[in-house]
Amino acid sequence: MPTRYIPSTKAAQAAATQADPRWAAVVARSAASDETFWYSVQTTGVYCRPSCASRTPRPENVRFHASCDDAERAGFRPCQRCKPRQATPLSHHAAWVTEACRIIETASPGEAPTLDALAARLGLSASHLHRVFKQATGLTPKAYAVAQRAHRLRSALDSQPTASVTDAIYGAGYQSSSRFYEQSAQVLGMRPSHYRARGATQDIRFAIGQCSLGAILVAQSDRGICAILLGDDPEALLRELQDRFAQAHLIGGDAAFEALVAQVVAFVEAPSLGLNLPLDVRGTAFQQRVWRVLQAIPVGQTASYAEVAQRIGAPAAVRAVAQACAANALAVAIPCHRVVKSDGALSGYRWGVERKRALLTRESATETTQPLVEKVA
Repeated sequence: MPTRYIPSTKAAQAAATQADPRWAAVVARSAASDETFWYSVQTTGVYCRPSCASRTPRPENVRFHASCDDAERAGFRPCQRCKPRQATPLSHHAAWVTEACRIIETASPGEAPTLDALAARLGLSASHLHRVFKQATGLTPKAYAVAQRAHRLRSALDSQPTASVTDAIYGAGYQSSSRFYEQSAQVLGMRPSHYRARGATQDIRFAIGQCSLGAILVAQSDRGICAILLGDDPEALLRELQDRFAQAHLIGGDAAFEALVAQVVAFVEAPSLGLNLPLDVRGTAFQQRVWRVLQAIPVGQTASYAEVAQRIGAPAAVRAVAQACAANALAVAIPCHRVVKSDGALSGYRWGVERKRALLTRESATETTQPLVEKVA
């Protein structure tokens, strides 16, 4: 009888390692696989993350581990080069998040990948991807996909004036027009037909007055106050309102509206009075999350951009928080002036740093901790 060939233990182990899909990640030094598994090398006695820059070990000497604790219980010590016990470098996180965003953005309408599918494509666990994505963007992958769907709808309404609104809704990936219309105020800030018309069917009442900070413009839609603008030039404020509601029907305020403006001015002069008026808040999902945090900062107190980012659960989104503050069109009602740099210094303010300083100085004189806005529509 012919002698049966029995491979050596080393050859069998090498073959088993090479057949494991994790080995390809080790050979490629895949950063996307970091924190999904670790590998140890018997000849050195150390364990590494897949992206470790050390020389690729021989496959027969490699063992895979589900965690650092597993590797250490097996008798291996952490590599001093890739430091597997330390958090994954932010550059790796950024690469994952960038690729995840690309996958979501290029997905066919209505076919946004699930969290599990997205994680599988990146070679990550779903929980890890969810965590790093939210840290980097301030949104979960699902919320980002929802925002992309809304972006497609806005683009369709802008670029296809002859297409029906229903076609634009389904073309953007919404599965039900009736369900979309229930959410249209949150997605667009108004009904789709109003959005397409740039507010042409909306009446916006406004008035311009004076306060200790200069000229002030107050505007109101049928949902609530939609703009409080400050400046030196009343005409510039009016142009800004016209740009914001390009085709809306702007109506000068009557006596009743002047009384509302007087209430807003009184609030600017004495923030402790509060402002119990509905607001028509229009912004992206991320901006509205930031603005809700700002509304919770008590009169006389401040928070840093980094602290606001922490409070919305997105500690890495400091720059995005600053951009959301700059996009606020409801001066004082959404108190972006209460957000300062980490060292307490004043940074940019849409209506001028001197106005920011004046507001903070005025508020520091009050002892109230009443929230700034009591009712938000």
